[in-house]
Amino acid sequence: MSYQKSSASSRHSISGGNYGTAVCSFLGSAGATCGAGGFGFNQSGGAFGGFSGGSMSGGAVGGFNAGSFGGGFGGVAFGGEGLLSGSEKETMQNLNDRLASYLNKVKDLEEANADLEYKIKAWYEKQANDGKQVKDYSKYYQVIEELKKQIIEASVENARIVLQIDNARLAADDFKLKFENELVLRQSVEADINGLRKVLDNLSLAKCDLESQIESLTEEILCLKKNHEEEMKSLQGVTGQLSVEMNAAPGIDLTKILNDMRSDYEDLAEKNRRDAEAQFNEASRAIKQEISSGAEQIQSSRSEITDLKRNVQALEIELQAALATKKSLESSLAETEGNYCMQLGQIQAKISSLEEQLCEVRTDMERQGLEYEQLLDIKTRLEREIETYRCLLDGQ
Repeated sequence: MSYQKSSASSRHSISGGNYGTAVCSFLGSAGATCGAGGFGFNQSGGAFGGFSGGSMSGGAVGGFNAGSFGGGFGGVAFGGEGLLSGSEKETMQNLNDRLASYLNKVKDLEEANADLEYKIKAWYEKQANDGKQVKDYSKYYQVIEELKKQIIEASVENARIVLQIDNARLAADDFKLKFENELVLRQSVEADINGLRKVLDNLSLAKCDLESQIESLTEEILCLKKNHEEEMKSLQGVTGQLSVEMNAAPGIDLTKILNDMRSDYEDLAEKNRRDAEAQFNEASRAIKQEISSGAEQIQSSRSEITDLKRNVQALEIELQAALATKKSLESSLAETEGNYCMQLGQIQAKISSLEEQLCEVRTDMERQGLEYEQLLDIKTRLEREIETYRCLLDGQ
């Protein structure tokens, strides 16, 4: 004996050594004729196959027949009250009632099945009649697939262009920052140049003042020389026209005295000239040293300022690049977190759905297990009932 379980209709059947043959074996002695059909049942209607067209007569037992039941097991009646006791009559009556209820269920299922087959047949006939009016859209499937491919390619190209636009925007921002830094550096250099121009103007004014002082000193020297020469000429003229008569004894040489005075004045003028020239040379040398040292300091300060500005510009560029990288990473992190949160929500929804399905499957399995146990119980009771029939017939 074997059992088969179908998931679609939860139908259980018993085949192999069927009950029709078994019942025929123990009903044969009473003149019963039985069909060779099997004996089966399902959980929805309890259809039984087996005893086809059986009839039984003879002795004190009579009235056992099988109805349409698909070769089924019909109403049962036993005559001969002298052969059965009261409990056996009740048992047989119970069996007869149960088989009659099974028969009614099977008839209902057969009617429903016939109605469903009729509807299916009518639907197929309608589809066959309306087949000429149904449009064939199969030729558009290839076009739809090509359009889908084009849409996907366009989406990829659009994403690539958006990425290029973002990269170009970042590059433009970098160049803008560099331009702004270069502009600031240029403005600072121009400010330094303007400051140096002011220093140069001040130095030029100082140089002009010194040159004017030199010219004034030179003119003063020339004036002193000219005055000295005029005084010398006047003194010489005076000495040429002067005649002195002295009653005293001659002892003083005026020419010698004048020559001595001339030499003294010449020495004094030469000394003043040398002192003025030395002072002028010293002042010029100091001014030149100051100008050269100031120019060197200005050049060194300018180079130092240029180096510092270059370093500041490089650091600002690195800072802006780091800030742009940080911003890009933050946006990527936010986008990644959003995507993962969305995926996590989808996964959690799937997990919840799978858990619900698992609960439903477990409930269905438990229900099917209970139904299977009930069917096994029904099978066991039927076997016992058949055994009861056999014992009763053997008792005959």
